[in-house]
Amino acid sequence: MRVKAFYSILIFGLLCCFGRAQDCTLNIGGKDAGTIVEIFQLNEEQQSQMQTWQVALETETASIEAEIKELMDKHPQETNEELADLAKKYNVLKHKMVNTSKMYDKKLLGLFNERQYQRYVDLCKAAIRDPLVGVRND
Repeated sequence: MRVKAFYSILIFGLLCCFGRAQDCTLNIGGKDAGTIVEIFQLNEEQQSQMQTWQVALETETASIEAEIKELMDKHPQETNEELADLAKKYNVLKHKMVNTSKMYDKKLLGLFNERQYQRYVDLCKAAIRDPLVGVRND
């Protein structure tokens, strides 16, 4: 009975994790920002704004990385409970970093014209990823 329950939980977990597509991110803070410019044929205004956001993203990311370093350096790690607490706190910071990056991707997507956004959606579908929805940058 235990084995059967274990397999049921394992299968359910796999379906939850692999059954849904991941978000389709641009990663404007990554090494391949030039590829974004090329693939989506960003105009000069879009490129300038993307560069501004890259700097802001780098600053925010550095701050979160500093929080992670401080957490790892100062958090007690002697017992299983302390390690579990550390893992929870680390996951919060990891999600904060991912969400910050997605926020800037969404800002850039908000600058896309219809043709650029459709190209993005088509590439996401080809990669079996869920497209993000851009936010207006007013």
